[in-house]
Amino acid sequence: MSVEDFFVREHDFLICVDSDGCVMDTMNCKHFHCFGPSLTVEWGLEEWEDAILRRWTDINLLQMTRGIRRFKALALLLGEVNEKYTRIPGVETLKAWAETSQTLTHEELAEAIEAETDPEGKLCMQKALNWSLTVNDEITKLPDALRKPFGGVRAALAAAARYADIAVISGANSVSVQGEWERHGLLPYANCILTPDSSGVESCIAAMIAQGYQSENILMVGDAPADMTAAKKMGIHFYPIMADWEEESWEAFTDEALPRFVLRQYDAYEEERTQIFIENLGG
Repeated sequence: MSVEDFFVREHDFLICVDSDGCVMDTMNCKHFHCFGPSLTVEWGLEEWEDAILRRWTDINLLQMTRGIRRFKALALLLGEVNEKYTRIPGVETLKAWAETSQTLTHEELAEAIEAETDPEGKLCMQKALNWSLTVNDEITKLPDALRKPFGGVRAALAAAARYADIAVISGANSVSVQGEWERHGLLPYANCILTPDSSGVESCIAAMIAQGYQSENILMVGDAPADMTAAKKMGIHFYPIMADWEEESWEAFTDEALPRFVLRQYDAYEEERTQIFIENLGG
């Protein structure tokens, strides 16, 4: 199904918005309650749990690697554990796969496990698959109370919808994203929900540019460096939602960024906010 099958352009301006960790406060709870704890259990790392969980949080939420794909983050973290705490058999095989995989999906990992001849490598990749499936199961058990919009989001989207079409871009399951937005009364502000293909966020931006928007009239709102990179690559504007400053970021969007964007006076402000965003992640 193409964008044309479900999207009707209404404005000259377009705002593309990431959902997980940007609109919805979901990244924190997923990493705190699902990804990190499941990792220490799968590899029996409870002895170093506090340090490992802090490092997992840094990698996935608080540094320039924020938003990294799960298997890449896993390979990076396990490589560090192998060096600092205890041997992780087969970790080099997992790292090699994570660096060369085209899709980083469960299906591709299962194929790699089947083809792997080194017993330790096969075991490490199988444990990675087990971990990832466990994480997905644990995420479904998270209470709705932990998955809610950041403060300032509703006002920001309501203001933006007066001037711009809004495209939600999320790597998460689109049905799940739609359910979250509907549950919290945000769905009326979304003109469409898009899921990136293997090309990433750029594929969604390209699909929206094809609807006739001028590049200077498109703004990407995101919380990860990958969103910033995608916006720059596609020649559109970027507005950052900053880790640990999400509510303040959304308030500044409504009060400062949106007026400048629709008046086409955004360039200097974008440069300033982007630099703050990079510094906030230690870049």
